[in-house]
Amino acid sequence: MREREGIKVYFREFGASLAIYVVILFTAAKFGPSVPAGLWRTAVGVSPMIGYCLMTWAVARHFRRIDEYIRQQSLECIAVAAAVTAGLSFTYGFLEGPDYPRLSMFVVMPVMFGLWGALVCIRNWLSR
Repeated sequence: MREREGIKVYFREFGASLAIYVVILFTAAKFGPSVPAGLWRTAVGVSPMIGYCLMTWAVARHFRRIDEYIRQQSLECIAVAAAVTAGLSFTYGFLEGPDYPRLSMFVVMPVMFGLWGALVCIRNWLSR
């Protein structure tokens, strides 16, 4: 599969899984509180993970399709993003003690994905 075709397939798969995630997320947020406490409320609460798992599947399929050089470049960006995110969250953990507010764990993933995207953009810009 040619590179551009592979990217189109990836964006189609990832976009569809993202759309599924958003629909399930908003549905769970709307109807979750009205579900009686117990197993069903828990199931509704974690149901957006279906879309997340589909997104992970799309990323994994994309990594299998791309060539080794691009895969290595991408994995290096992911590794650096993970390391910087770990450092930031670890540092902020120390700051929560004095007077800083507690942050939700929901902050970690967007920070890591944002760093990953920024690193990919920077790397592409520098390689031109």
